[in-house]
Amino acid sequence: MNTEFRKPLPGSRLDFFDARAAVEAITPGAYATLPYTSRVLAENLVRRCDPATLNASLSQLIERKRDLDFPWFPARVVCHDILGQTALVDLAGLRDAIAQQGGDPAQVNPVVPTQLIVDHSLAVEAGGFDPQAFEKNRAIEDRRNEDRFHFIEWTKKAFKNVDVIPPGNGIMHQINLEKMSPVIQVRDGVAFPDTCVGTDSHTPHVDALGVIAIGVGGLEAESVMLGRASWMRLPESVGVELTGKLQPGITATDMVLALTEFLRQQKVVGAWLEFFGEGAAALTLGDRATISNMAPEYGATAAMFYIDAQTIAYLKLTGREDEQVALVEQYARHTGLWADDLKGAQYERSLSFDLSSVVRNMAGPSNPHARLATRDLASKGIAGQWDDVPGQMPDGAVIIAAITSCTNTSNPRNVIAAGLLARNANKLGLTRKPWVKSSLAPGSKTVAMYLEEAGLGHELEKLGFGVVAFACTTCNGMSGALDPVIQQEIIDRDLYATAVLSGNRNFDGRIHPYAKQAFLASPPLVVAYAIAGTIRFDIEKDVLGLDADGKEIRLQDIWPSDEEIDAVVKASVKPEQFRAVYIPMFAIHEDTGPKVTPLYDWRPQSTYIRRPPYWEGALAGARPLKGMRPLAVLPDNITTDHLSPSNAIMLDSAAGEYLAKMGLPEVDFNSYATHRGDHLTAQRATFANPKLFNEMVQENGKVKQGSLARIEPEGKVTRMWEAIETYMERKQPLIIIAGADYGQGSSRDWAAKGVRLAGVEAIAAEGFERIHRTNLVGMGVLPLEFLPGTDRHTLKIDGSETYDVVGERTPRAQLTLVINRKNGERVEVPVTCRLDTAEEVSIYEAGGVLQRFAQDFLESKATA
Repeated sequence: MNTEFRKPLPGSRLDFFDARAAVEAITPGAYATLPYTSRVLAENLVRRCDPATLNASLSQLIERKRDLDFPWFPARVVCHDILGQTALVDLAGLRDAIAQQGGDPAQVNPVVPTQLIVDHSLAVEAGGFDPQAFEKNRAIEDRRNEDRFHFIEWTKKAFKNVDVIPPGNGIMHQINLEKMSPVIQVRDGVAFPDTCVGTDSHTPHVDALGVIAIGVGGLEAESVMLGRASWMRLPESVGVELTGKLQPGITATDMVLALTEFLRQQKVVGAWLEFFGEGAAALTLGDRATISNMAPEYGATAAMFYIDAQTIAYLKLTGREDEQVALVEQYARHTGLWADDLKGAQYERSLSFDLSSVVRNMAGPSNPHARLATRDLASKGIAGQWDDVPGQMPDGAVIIAAITSCTNTSNPRNVIAAGLLARNANKLGLTRKPWVKSSLAPGSKTVAMYLEEAGLGHELEKLGFGVVAFACTTCNGMSGALDPVIQQEIIDRDLYATAVLSGNRNFDGRIHPYAKQAFLASPPLVVAYAIAGTIRFDIEKDVLGLDADGKEIRLQDIWPSDEEIDAVVKASVKPEQFRAVYIPMFAIHEDTGPKVTPLYDWRPQSTYIRRPPYWEGALAGARPLKGMRPLAVLPDNITTDHLSPSNAIMLDSAAGEYLAKMGLPEVDFNSYATHRGDHLTAQRATFANPKLFNEMVQENGKVKQGSLARIEPEGKVTRMWEAIETYMERKQPLIIIAGADYGQGSSRDWAAKGVRLAGVEAIAAEGFERIHRTNLVGMGVLPLEFLPGTDRHTLKIDGSETYDVVGERTPRAQLTLVINRKNGERVEVPVTCRLDTAEEVSIYEAGGVLQRFAQDFLESKATA
């Protein structure tokens, strides 16, 4: 701690650390040119960095250099129950490993405050047309997840610094935005900016408040939990000026889908974005959060907005204490974090986006950055003619229509717009098509309260959009079972069925096994498609139905005006609703229950929670990086859904067969995501996505789709899991060869754990998405990047080769990938070692995050 820069904060009884003074002492005038994120990082360094290295670290920010790693200490860790639980399973396993080596397991605790929100476990088994949907879905959630919830309850009591929000309360990102983030923290008499990492790629949602919050994998979160710094080099800082304003009838969803397409094209992967300008200043916090939420969809690490009057208005709206609201403004104005003080900020790259250019949009059918203007649906081949046969579902049938996800339910304007459209549709006698499974899953209980206040809750219920959960549902693949009759018709007719949802992800195979493709849309458009019943419908032009007088009804006839939306929001969304929800949720209750032991009593028959194997067998041994065979050769844009899907488990899958053998009834198989605390189930999800294209498996010269592999040297084609089992029995080291943007999508650590457990020692790709790369390092898998102009095609890779890696592993060193072809030819290919920092090299050499911590922990106790 650098007490030299600790000073009283004017107008308060608190102190603060003066990052401006520290920066100016090195380079006078530099602070005024620093971007917002650099100012927050500078404060973190001044408050937490070793004084001996402070100036060198600050100089990286001032001079925009990337020569040295510098530490960042997030103030807290936020987890949802899937990755949060698996992180805590890892820590429970770490306690076992420490105890076996003579250490005190009770000393293994999160050092950084950790908030776990149970929000990813509920499936929409009962749709929004069922008046008891919420109660039924919650009861099923509790029954299916008893093992998981038992473990989570143990962690709450066994670990220090862990707070748990139980199921049924909302989505972590929306709760973080509406309550958990104070924007400015206070500890030990010191005020400082709130910062956090979260075990979900959409953690940047709260960047809208001016809070640096980034998504990380569970493994990196574990490292931060245990008090280690998150080491980084200065990320690329990109300023995005928003000009103009949205046209009438255009929603924040339309805006973010257009921005996602634009920013992907501008190649901002890994960058820290800062939105500013007159357009940004006019956006509500809800609109800003919609933009920040989709940072992973356009590939950015952070998507920041400055603190300004909109921030203060939102803090008041959501019921924050007056004293806290005053502190936020006071601190931001005094330390240069207020919007007016950032007019001199200089960025390495600047972009400009005109909000007035946005039209009504969707995204699909497989990627969130594949924007589709609704006016162009017919010309793009999406909308078109279809046979309206009575008693049959049409081509392109919308089998799922879901208002879901923190992306949109955090924004009252979007939800109110959906309610008003539903009201207008009901007045004209329009109804949901019977094959559409519709649902409303808000990210917060406040949504239901303001919908009721506005008189719109029952209007949505009438169209089948009753509240099914306060959780992350369809967007996460937890869309539940279809009506058996509808499912059978899809199978019998091989029907092209689709989903339309207001979420942020629509990757192939994610939303539902029988929804061949999925489209992202605003909440009011989701309601409109439930009425239309097919994606083949031209939503801008076609007739939704007839009114009582036989007059044709189109979308424009039921779309609410901006003025009405704003008036209803103003009248219906109130601070007392947020206080009514969050004061009891975050009340401190004394634990009067029985004490628990520091070691978890693992349930041997559990398919949800099992002692992790990371200190045993091959995982505890060396990785020679020699004689590796390809498990898969993969194309561009491989997502973590390909690597480790999260949706429902089918009986004929490897995981389904295993669960059946373990005595679990098919109705309670649950999702892949919920079983990630049991490695024996989760391993069987590795590359289990039926939409996978492994280029090693071809038929008539074309790559065959499916969870398939080719065992070498025999050349035998099998299901992926059988290939993994075979290689595990042979103790065969493996490698994966891939194209660009490998590992994009959700931040799930099992996308790295699964391949490591299969015996994969290295992955050579054209490029990696940030979070997945760090997860690979955290599991002791070596990421290698081909140099520009080199790829699997130029190297004529077919999967019959073996591979070696040669060279000293130092940060971003050039190593040699040796390809040994079947015909005896040897090819040496230069590749970049994507261990980006000295810390990452250390973690990799130890075998992973957990092994590294165990070594450090035992060494520190031995020398204490």
